[in-house]
Amino acid sequence: MWEAVGVPGPEEQLYEVLVPRRQATIAELAEDAGQTRDRTARILDRLVDRGLVTRLPGRPARFAAVTPDLAAATLIAAWERDVRRLRSHAQELADAHRGHGESGHPAELIEVIEGAANVRNAFFRLLRSAEREVRVFDKPPYTEDQPEGNQDEYLHLSEGKVRYRTLYDQAALTIPGRMAEIWKGIRHGERARVAPALPMKMALSDDRLALIPVSVSDYRADASYLVHPSSLLDALSELFDAVWERAIPLNKAPDPAEQAELGDDDAELLGLLAGGVTDETIARTLGWSVRTVHRHVHRIMASVGAETRFQAGMEAARRGWV
Repeated sequence: MWEAVGVPGPEEQLYEVLVPRRQATIAELAEDAGQTRDRTARILDRLVDRGLVTRLPGRPARFAAVTPDLAAATLIAAWERDVRRLRSHAQELADAHRGHGESGHPAELIEVIEGAANVRNAFFRLLRSAEREVRVFDKPPYTEDQPEGNQDEYLHLSEGKVRYRTLYDQAALTIPGRMAEIWKGIRHGERARVAPALPMKMALSDDRLALIPVSVSDYRADASYLVHPSSLLDALSELFDAVWERAIPLNKAPDPAEQAELGDDDAELLGLLAGGVTDETIARTLGWSVRTVHRHVHRIMASVGAETRFQAGMEAARRGWV
């Protein structure tokens, strides 16, 4: 855990051995940690240098752990200063790079990322670089059999650091288990909408970067364009916003009480209905017969007091189910 702020594993281990003891000699710590006294002494010296441990006066030498919350706050503050300096330096380099590209090499405003692994890494770098908003066109085919939300996205969402707006192609909703993943993202704060047919896959990071596939073969994106600030990036941003305005909102996932009231499969069914998916496609997606789909739809209509599917959809939207 402490490695996140630059404390290596051996130092972390010894520090956490010392914390409950409050203070101890080298011999006591070596015995508790199951290592030699020489190794323990070397690690203690490094912990003292980091400000995690203090050496007490007297002989034999005794060592005390700095209170963990204070130690963590100090290390985190130092790490944040380093990150700010790095961000500032990287911004200066990026400005210089863009200035060079705009003055002499306009083609450098569009990079070609080749190889599925490199494209995936570029996508995650794009997510991590966002400061305000990530916008995504999400449509099949995917690089895995069943796409799953990634932890970078959920971390950003749960911390409220970055706003996510995702437009899902209607075909994405028909993949078994996909609606559950979409609801999960919505519970973390994602804003989601469904469009009948998206023109392409795309990810936008603020107004600074866009990633779009060059080609797709056998469910794998072989290459992608990484687009830097330019008139093309502006056009891609406007395209997203135009499609977003016409798409169908998915407001929120049903909470556990609503989920129990609706039934195990009804949240997924409502999502598919909201996306305008046909009964035949719903049946294939959920592994039901068309008759079973009709029965579930009619039951939901009855539960919300609706006489038509349209009224049921409006009531579901009013309750925030879709």
